[in-house]
Amino acid sequence: MFTRKTAENHPDRAAFIMAGTGETVTYRELDGRANRLAHLLRAEGLGRLDHYAIFMENHPRYIECCAAGERSGLYYTCINSYLLADELAYILNNSESKVLITSRAKREVALQALKQAPNVKLCIVVDGDPRDTHTRSLDAAVAPYPATPIADEWLGTPMLYSSGTTGRPKGILRPLPDNPPEEPLPLYKFLHQLWRYREDMTYLSPAPLYHSAPQAAVGLAIRAGGTVIVMEHFDPEAYLALVEKYKVTHSQLVPTMFSRLLKLPLEVRGRYDLSSLEVVVHAAAPCPPQVKEEMIAWWGPIIHEYYGATEAMGFTACDSEQWLSHRGTVGKVLMGDLHILDANMQPAPKLEPGEIWFKTANPFVYFNDPERTAQSRSADGSMSTVGDVGYVDDDGFLYLTDRSTFMIISGGVNIYPQEAENLLITHPKVADAAVFGVPNDDLGEEVKAVIQPMPGNTAGRELEEELLAFCKASLSIQKCPRSIDFMDQLPRLPTGKLYKKSLRDKYWGDRKVRIV
Repeated sequence: MFTRKTAENHPDRAAFIMAGTGETVTYRELDGRANRLAHLLRAEGLGRLDHYAIFMENHPRYIECCAAGERSGLYYTCINSYLLADELAYILNNSESKVLITSRAKREVALQALKQAPNVKLCIVVDGDPRDTHTRSLDAAVAPYPATPIADEWLGTPMLYSSGTTGRPKGILRPLPDNPPEEPLPLYKFLHQLWRYREDMTYLSPAPLYHSAPQAAVGLAIRAGGTVIVMEHFDPEAYLALVEKYKVTHSQLVPTMFSRLLKLPLEVRGRYDLSSLEVVVHAAAPCPPQVKEEMIAWWGPIIHEYYGATEAMGFTACDSEQWLSHRGTVGKVLMGDLHILDANMQPAPKLEPGEIWFKTANPFVYFNDPERTAQSRSADGSMSTVGDVGYVDDDGFLYLTDRSTFMIISGGVNIYPQEAENLLITHPKVADAAVFGVPNDDLGEEVKAVIQPMPGNTAGRELEEELLAFCKASLSIQKCPRSIDFMDQLPRLPTGKLYKKSLRDKYWGDRKVRIV
């Protein structure tokens, strides 16, 4: 998020606008704020390659808190703002953060966490009360420092954490070269070209800023000199209204957002002018093919998909035309060397699902976690995986089937639940769906679905039978759920990541052995 060139050439251009309030911060203001915070971090003893953390909602001060680290040679960890105190404390300790930046809304959770994080020596509240004896307000803390750059600028970068859906979250650390801040990492140069970023673009960010995808996209847009519109929370009709109001050119969503947009009444969907949109990117979770087709039919062939974990060990992508001719793909490899391997680390048969491995394009380790770093590597250390499962077609396009940890083994048959999830989410009475394996004394596991109904639909036996019949009309009997439970709200993060493990664990109880 380096802003100096645009701050000098276009000081009064809006760097970002908060969607809910209209609050606008210019490039001159953003550059000066980031410089002052960089001075404060240096004064607190943070030198190049040190760590600090950011824990807050989508807030008008969020972007400057990241930009300060990017020009100070620091690792900054943007933390999931929905975490509880114990979870926050774990990341603060594991990341070796020396400073925590939070907001008034998250202050109480932050203070509880700091009781367990003795190495954090300063807690800054961006909208804090200067009279607060437990924290320092951001404005008061940076007031003594100039808006000019620090003397020893270096490129900094995020050190983000995995969502922790399969255990404790892991900090993803990349080597940081001693570049000046205006020289970004190669990965970001690659994404800038791929997503056609440019100086006069307008980017709409509907997702939490702590997550890797919006982090990268917002940072790229600001580096390019564009204007970012930050939604405090995603709302489907508000999203469409913002596209029209600001003539948005670029955006990035997750499949659950597509589903919510498609479920708006037709008269609402047709109410807004979306003709300014040029590039809309999606990732984070496999997109049900029917949802993708409907979005392309509505918005035109401007939708781009990519697959790449926060670890950035490899990267695939496709545009709308490629997807339509290879329905369901997540694209061809553009970065890294892809291998589909079976359980014995041998190449899987053609078109057969196997674990996805990459000869790593971007080196990384899990910070302070050599054991899990080793677990993610092949025996010779040349390849890495995050446990996703998929296959490659004859044209070299990759298809995801699931994460290996959620594969269901029922009667000796491997079942990947993504197909049932993709189908269920298309039903007009389904707002969200999760499919996973639960214990079955005869088969080992059986297929279970948990459904979040659309508002106005009553959960119960009648809806369960309707959805089971819907599945049986399109899926083989092995892939169909045997039963369906209902929840008011599935535990899905705003980033699109589903906490499926917490759902599944309830059905396994205290069993020590789980066939998953």
